[in-house]
Amino acid sequence: MAVQEARDGTGAEDVHEGGCTCGDCPHGAREGHRRAVAAFLRRRDEFAAGRGLPTAVAHSASASRQWVSEELTQRAEAVAEQGRAEGAARLARLWLRTVYAVWGAVVALLLAEALTAIGAGWTGARTAALLAALTVAVALTTACSFHRARGGALAPVIGEDNRMSTSRTVAACWVLFVGYAVLLLAARLAAASGHAERDALISGLGLARGAGVVTVLAVVCGIAVLVRRVVGLRITAQRLQKVPAHRPRAADLLTDDSGRGAFADIQYVAISAVALLFAAVRLARRPDQLPDLPWGLAAVVLISAATYLAGKYAEGGRPVILSVVRAREPGDLDGPIRTGDDIEIRGSGFVPPGAQTADRLSRTVVRIGAVDVHVPLVPVTGGFRNPTDNALTVPVPAEVEPGAVEVQVVTAAGVATNRCIVQVTE
Repeated sequence: MAVQEARDGTGAEDVHEGGCTCGDCPHGAREGHRRAVAAFLRRRDEFAAGRGLPTAVAHSASASRQWVSEELTQRAEAVAEQGRAEGAARLARLWLRTVYAVWGAVVALLLAEALTAIGAGWTGARTAALLAALTVAVALTTACSFHRARGGALAPVIGEDNRMSTSRTVAACWVLFVGYAVLLLAARLAAASGHAERDALISGLGLARGAGVVTVLAVVCGIAVLVRRVVGLRITAQRLQKVPAHRPRAADLLTDDSGRGAFADIQYVAISAVALLFAAVRLARRPDQLPDLPWGLAAVVLISAATYLAGKYAEGGRPVILSVVRAREPGDLDGPIRTGDDIEIRGSGFVPPGAQTADRLSRTVVRIGAVDVHVPLVPVTGGFRNPTDNALTVPVPAEVEPGAVEVQVVTAAGVATNRCIVQVTE
């Protein structure tokens, strides 16, 4: 299998596995990761169906569970390593795609101006708009060349968790738009010949006309800085669990860390996009002044930004243990918790958002007294039965001293739960 070959270093073409970035190679980073994931899923489903177990451990339920967990953990780590290699390769190639997108936008602007100039004629405003677009494109291309390994021009909008940041992306779009508008007015001012035209262009930069755009720009930039601070403080206070992603995706702008659509993010991006489109139309109609964004639309954007910020304050939460009970198999007698028994820990937040993969699940640890017990992976068809977000099962090792002991869960994000005291008998 591809995973086994990648882990053992065997195979005739193992030099191409995982880290290869040549685009046409069938054993490139993307293909190697895809095959590794497929092989892991097949193996997981085999174990879930009770196949593939060695004879030496098949007679013992606890031994077979431990062996399966260790085997899946090793394979998951190999898949995760290939996933990180694929993510790095994608990110390294992303800068060139951003350059193509930037210059494609310049070409589209040129074509649009050429088509709209038919009949109306070419004007100085069209030349200024094209020069401003070329200036922005050159600046973005230079930024791409300096940040090739981090996604080119997208590097500033990629967060510390290796995801696309919604707040930074929205702020960057407004900054680029306002910068383009100022460059357009500057180009027109440089080409103006009469005092009246120059005075009109300078007055077009007045706060009375561009107050709506300036206010929105200040708020979205402030939101981008404040959100970073809020998230950092909540992580430090263990009120928010963050697990880094293997690679950034465009879908990160509309989803939470677990990949589900987030209302706060969706409405913020949608309303900002509509407002930007309106401002762009206003700039095209009146290229002699900053877009006069109506205060009604500006207020809608500000309410959307406030909703997004409130969503950041409300998301997440510290994992918590509600109870610890003895796990009872069908046919077992009821009794106290003894060393060697399985205990079921019930609560919430044991699996952080974005940590549903096997390599992240295997990092969950239960601290029983002074002993750290890694939570075993128990596969079922299509996923894992243990651990889950609200319950997990671990054995009580023999090293645990009888008596009152504290139980605590440490999640894959490194956040520890509250302590729950249980009685362990001999």
